[in-house]
Amino acid sequence: MIALRRTVSMAIVLVVGQFFFTSHAAAQSIEEMLNVTIGQVNGALGAFMFFDIMPGEGNMPFIVAWLIVGAVFLTLRMGFVNLRFMRHALLILTGRYHVKDAPGEVTPFQALTTALSATVGLGNIAGVAIAIMIGGPGATFWMIVAGFLGMTSKFTEVTLAQMYREVRPDGRLMGGAMEYLSRGFAERGMAGLGTGLAGLFAILTVLACLGGGNAFQVSQALSAVRNEIAFFDTYPWAFGLAMAALVGVVIIGGIKRIAHTAEAVVPTMIFIYLSAALWIIIVNIDLVPAALVKIVTEAFSPIAVTGGIIGVIVQGFKRAVFSSEAGIGSAAIAHSAAAVKYPIRQGFVALYEPFIDTIVICTMTALVVIITGVYNAPEYADIIARREGAALTAQAFGSVISWFPIILSISVVLFAYSTMIAWSYYGERCWTYLFGERFSMIFKVIFLLFIVIASVTKADTLLEFSDLALLGMAFPNFIGLYLLSGKVRAALTDYTQRLKAGEFD
Repeated sequence: MIALRRTVSMAIVLVVGQFFFTSHAAAQSIEEMLNVTIGQVNGALGAFMFFDIMPGEGNMPFIVAWLIVGAVFLTLRMGFVNLRFMRHALLILTGRYHVKDAPGEVTPFQALTTALSATVGLGNIAGVAIAIMIGGPGATFWMIVAGFLGMTSKFTEVTLAQMYREVRPDGRLMGGAMEYLSRGFAERGMAGLGTGLAGLFAILTVLACLGGGNAFQVSQALSAVRNEIAFFDTYPWAFGLAMAALVGVVIIGGIKRIAHTAEAVVPTMIFIYLSAALWIIIVNIDLVPAALVKIVTEAFSPIAVTGGIIGVIVQGFKRAVFSSEAGIGSAAIAHSAAAVKYPIRQGFVALYEPFIDTIVICTMTALVVIITGVYNAPEYADIIARREGAALTAQAFGSVISWFPIILSISVVLFAYSTMIAWSYYGERCWTYLFGERFSMIFKVIFLLFIVIASVTKADTLLEFSDLALLGMAFPNFIGLYLLSGKVRAALTDYTQRLKAGEFD
């Protein structure tokens, strides 16, 4: 572990050093420097993660196939827990099975809203539009399938995070994939492999945090806001400074402040967004059947994507993963802090994440984008070419509710803000796992600096970087889910038997 920390430290020093050397030697702009750095990371990760396992049959990246096969395997092994325990999970959320003095830092509901604040964000607004831009309406169908299968992936990783969490000397909880990879593998006599995978996961999480959980959120939020507020179009760095200040106020306070903020912000922003989407769907109810037919038919007979059906599936799963993060292992970090007596219970609660995020919110966004036809409208060609999904979704809403882009811009900022505060916690916990608690504040400062940098960086570059780092986390995480799934299955069987016997009434 010490050698791993030294390697990571050296890599960070080299990257930062090269960043500033490039700046002084060539007098490049911040945007150009960051694009060079991101391009190098993209090349290193992309060669492996996006290796095509089906040459000649379309483009099926290894990491997407890895997620699909893993999610199907877990859904079958857990006996379709994603269908059988939704009602029980709701009872847990409403306090039916609350146990006083259960160990933890936040309530199950706060843990859920914290995780949702990371997942219910621009993946729902920007990501859905991007999937339809590239893959056509059929990508929506595969997003829904990915969301359904991802419910079991989320259940499994959250249960493991609760099983293997540990209390640090300062009283804070440390849990997530890095813990169940290192400690779970050690139980099976594979401590070296577990430590290596845990370190890889932590590094990728830090990168994904700074990319998808930070820079991409700022970039997409800015693309929507600058259309309504000309000042930010002229001075984008001002938007970055404002967001950095608002995020900094919350993340300095740690998980409890983050959880309280998420508990207040998430339900409000979901209500505002879904109300507008539902209104547009109702107003255009006569167009909904045709949109649904298009979603299903183009899922199997695509007409707007390179690579045919494989291309549509890939786009659907990629964007669903970016939205719900199922199988990635990130949300398990937040859920590990929940105060529950039985680890399996927080796993049940986590079932609602992909359901709310992907099956409900993403589907409604997709219907709005498809009904309004903005995804292939010539007048939005520039937005589509730049992959500015949030801006395209704003145009979709605005085409029906002329004044709504202003409200949507506020919603976009709230979505981005909530995602950033949650991901800052994920990144901070993984940074702390690698370097220790005393270096926690260094990461928070770096995180805030990236917010400002992202306000002057292109969205398409950040999108590729975010995809690579975020999807990359699934590689070490799913190795752990495969190997340790038997322990979760045993806990599920035991809990089910006790529940039927009336022990928990």
